[in-house]
Amino acid sequence: MTEISMHSQVIRLTADKPARFRKAIVFCCDTNYLPFALHAATEICAGTKTRDFDICLCFGEEVIRLPDSLSPLGIRQCHVDVGNSFKGLRLDEGRSHDVYLRIALPAAFATEYDRLLYLDSDIFVQGGDFSALMDVDIAPHCVAAVRDHIQWRSPTRQNARNKIKGVPASAYFNAGVMLMDVKAYNEQKLMQRCIDFGRARSAELTRHDQNLYNAVLQGDWAELSPMWNWQFSWSARLFSTLVSPHLLHFIGPAKPWKDRDAQFEPRFHRSYARFIATHFPRHQLESLVMPRLAPDSLKMTKMLIKHLLTRRKIARYLARFPDDLTVHL
Repeated sequence: MTEISMHSQVIRLTADKPARFRKAIVFCCDTNYLPFALHAATEICAGTKTRDFDICLCFGEEVIRLPDSLSPLGIRQCHVDVGNSFKGLRLDEGRSHDVYLRIALPAAFATEYDRLLYLDSDIFVQGGDFSALMDVDIAPHCVAAVRDHIQWRSPTRQNARNKIKGVPASAYFNAGVMLMDVKAYNEQKLMQRCIDFGRARSAELTRHDQNLYNAVLQGDWAELSPMWNWQFSWSARLFSTLVSPHLLHFIGPAKPWKDRDAQFEPRFHRSYARFIATHFPRHQLESLVMPRLAPDSLKMTKMLIKHLLTRRKIARYLARFPDDLTVHL
């Protein structure tokens, strides 16, 4: 066990195996999302010929275990114990303080890694050079991320759920994919700043640590290409077929594994179903709903109109990133 004291907070890390490299891809999940996090991790391993980064699966209050069939991947299972560090932060009903676990990752891994790439569990991996992404320069910022999809077409637009009284509007990122410079993150005391703000404004915060990060950083972050976090919304999903992003992020309550409105491409459900049948045979995945979304349905009509009306704005946004490793500081 490693114990780190960071700006009055004590974080304890217990891992089942030592770190091999100086950078890592990290997932934080509970038992419900474990199969989907491991699906993403498996795809990353399959698409990387020579891996020079670790893959860590982190958990807090709820212990999780990898199936033996995935042990050849060498994934580190890491228990991150934050003690009472998150006491006083806002929680939705039925949630634990594990929803804030990513805030503590740079402290937990302070002696082991220089760079962390945090990924949400509802990410579908399609490709990408993850090692190269973790090596990009993001200084003087301590985190890099992709702009939230509501600002792809209108960079100054603010979602009502993201607004906090007294906090100026700024560029807003989606926290589902975050590149963290460990040393800079800890030197800038970002964990403590988030905790302090979260306790002081708990009644006004939503979306847990995503709003917390954005309120504290106020635009002080490096912007990555949407290739690394294509947020799969009804207003931009068709464009994704043209750019083939590395990571698709299933934002919102609808997911391919519980697609009751039949709105996702069947390939997602089939991929998850094959993986779960192999490694989680006791896990019951909902059946693929048929028939699928019809080409002449009202939802499809609205989607096509939205894409038609916003095509130039999306084109301007994508043009800001000549390649997938372009970073705006």
